[in-house]
Amino acid sequence: MDDAARVRDAAREALADIEPPRLRDALYDRLDDASMAPAVFSLLCARALAPAVDDEAIAERAAGVQLIYEGLRLTRTLAHDEPWATADIDDDIDADLDMLAASVLVSRGFYVLARTDAADHAVETVRAFGRDQTLRREPEADAAALDRNLESSVFVLAAIAGATAVDVDPPAALVEYATTLARTEGDLPPATVALADTSPDGLAALAGMADGDGDVDRVPPSATDP
Repeated sequence: MDDAARVRDAAREALADIEPPRLRDALYDRLDDASMAPAVFSLLCARALAPAVDDEAIAERAAGVQLIYEGLRLTRTLAHDEPWATADIDDDIDADLDMLAASVLVSRGFYVLARTDAADHAVETVRAFGRDQTLRREPEADAAALDRNLESSVFVLAAIAGATAVDVDPPAALVEYATTLARTEGDLPPATVALADTSPDGLAALAGMADGDGDVDRVPPSATDP
């Protein structure tokens, strides 16, 4: 199973008990169409710091990052398009469903990360998103830059979630690199494109986890919490 499929399955599993079925199906549809780049980056960071880590053990944590991102991304779309302003009754119902879906995605992502060392940054990611969207309404605001802060913050969250999954404090260089992954405009491309130049060994070297001979000197995997 490739990484995108692994984290998508984990995200779907995290939503499996959502009712009613129509809402759950709407959530699944969003995941099916979404780039899994943030969640996959979380896996890569964990592997960079602990090469023998069990991917399945940390996939849920990576999925938590993805769920928060999908919820905030949908919220951003709704805030910009304001579908209630022009919708007829049927479209208005769809917009209401989208708003509910956004709320469920964020709250379930919080639930997944609540007992991890990434929880505080998850909260800060949502707070920063709210501040940016408020500032975006100012006449002189750089709307594109403020919008793109979400992707930057989510990739940082992914780095933190991946590193702390193997009991490592996120190296500053790794966190800084995470912010560079969100510099393209528009929707994130598939993980294979967005992370084409990103590998565990490259991240390990960037994080200073290599010895003098250039070999990667990474910590062994330890117990991971949900």
